[in-house]
Amino acid sequence: MFESFSNSEILSGMITPAVLISASASLIFSTANRLGRIFDRVNLLKTEVEKLLEGKLAYQEERKLYLTNQLSIQKKRAVLIQRSMAFLYMATSLFVISSLTLAIVLAVSKEYSWIPTVIALLGGVFLFLASSFLLYESRYNLTFIMGQIDIAEFLGEQIHREKPEKEGNHSL
Repeated sequence: MFESFSNSEILSGMITPAVLISASASLIFSTANRLGRIFDRVNLLKTEVEKLLEGKLAYQEERKLYLTNQLSIQKKRAVLIQRSMAFLYMATSLFVISSLTLAIVLAVSKEYSWIPTVIALLGGVFLFLASSFLLYESRYNLTFIMGQIDIAEFLGEQIHREKPEKEGNHSL
C-alpha cells in the first residue's frame, strides 16, 4: 500500500504541516497580544475623552482633534488585526487538514496524493494574507505612535511658552 511513497516523503509530508501550524500559532499568539494592546490604548483614550468632556484638560480643541484621530487609527488597527486573526486561524485549519488528508491518502490511494499539497498551499496563501494584514497594521501603529509624539511635543511647547510668563509674574 505505501510502496509509492518513500519513508522520507511520508516524514516530510507529515512534518511540514506541523512546522507551519507552529508558525501560525506563534503569529496567532503575537497578534492576540497586539489586539490586547489596542484594547488597552482605546481604554486610555476613552479615559482622556471623558476628562476632556468634564473640562479637566487644557487645550480642548487640540486634544479633541488628537483624540478623534487616534481613536480612528485604533479602530482601523482593530479591524486589520481581526482579519489577520481570521486568516491565521484558517491557515492553521488548512495545515491540520493537510496533515490529516495526507494520512488518509496514504491509507486509501496514491492517486489522490496531490490533495494534501493543494490544501497546504492554500494554507500558505492564508498565512501570506495574514502576514500582509499584519504588515499593513504595523504602519497604523507607527501612525498612532507619531500622533502620541506630536501631542507630547505640542504640550511641551505649551509648557515652555507658559513658563516664562509665570516666572515673569512672580518677579513683579
